Amino acid sequence: MNLSLLQRVASGDQKAVEECLDKYGNLVWSLARRFTSNRADAEDAVQEIFIELWSHAARFDAEKASETTFIAMLARRRLIDRLRKTKREPGTEELDASLPLEQEDSVEAIETQQQAARANRLIKALKPEQQQIIRLAVYGGYTHQTISEKLGMPLGTVKTHLRRGLMRVREGMQASTMAPGEEAST
Repeated sequence: MNLSLLQRVASGDQKAVEECLDKYGNLVWSLARRFTSNRADAEDAVQEIFIELWSHAARFDAEKASETTFIAMLARRRLIDRLRKTKREPGTEELDASLPLEQEDSVEAIETQQQAARANRLIKALKPEQQQIIRLAVYGGYTHQTISEKLGMPLGTVKTHLRRGLMRVREGMQASTMAPGEEAST
């Protein structure tokens, strides 16, 4: 029986812990940066989130959500708790509002938002079935099997629509980042 990454973490597999950090570190970091006012707070939050993840990895249920969704929701809850705690401490509201974000991070955030908007436009240009499947898989975190059951489609059809749709989005993203006259390399 193949265990999921989080099931391996729950069983104490040290290699799985390292794989989890590699695979989900950027996700947790990006969420932490959105919820915190400075880099040091984000680093502390990421550490707290992964510690909580190690201690609660056994709660993961692949029938309910994907690993990515489970980790994102755990991180989000922890970050909201931190934010609420910070807001209850006297004098921190004024301090938080006065802390500027690093300019590099602001530029990166704007670029990320622009890329997300571009990807969303590309998704909206797909066939309705592809749009629906991509939204369920990417935004909803559903497995191929769950999408198949929800939509009453054969599993192979779901996989094909998802693969082709994501390929079209990727091609559109690559085309939009190329200089005029430059060709996409495939």
